[in-house]
Amino acid sequence: MAGASGCVFCEILAGASSAHQVWEDDACVAILDHRPLFPGHCLVIPREHHETLGDLPAALVPPLFTAARRLARAAESSLGAQGTFIGINNRVSQSVPHLHVHVVPRRRGDGLKGFFWPRHPYTSPQDMARVAETLRAAAAAEEQG
Repeated sequence: MAGASGCVFCEILAGASSAHQVWEDDACVAILDHRPLFPGHCLVIPREHHETLGDLPAALVPPLFTAARRLARAAESSLGAQGTFIGINNRVSQSVPHLHVHVVPRRRGDGLKGFFWPRHPYTSPQDMARVAETLRAAAAAEEQG
């Protein structure tokens, strides 16, 4: 799939915009986030333009997550991170409409509190079971194509 017009990540991948690249392979590129949560916050970007994880062809899922895994390990081994936060926004809070995986170095006491939003518990065990069944049926339908 060709780059999307006006997509900042496609421009970076085409060499039309600059970024601090930290890793690449045939499927993905990893760059430093220009507004990091912490130094070493990387974005792993597929070379092909796909807006969300759901749009990504199945064949590109393993290379994307292998790259994210590589960067998570690199953050721990080279930056002294005690762990990492790995995250993807699909549409909501997605500042660039080109799939990217955030790999954020973490340390205990770094100020990030779990997920960054309030929790909304289920109203009852029955409500939880209903949501589980809804997702189970949808996942089975996705599997069948």
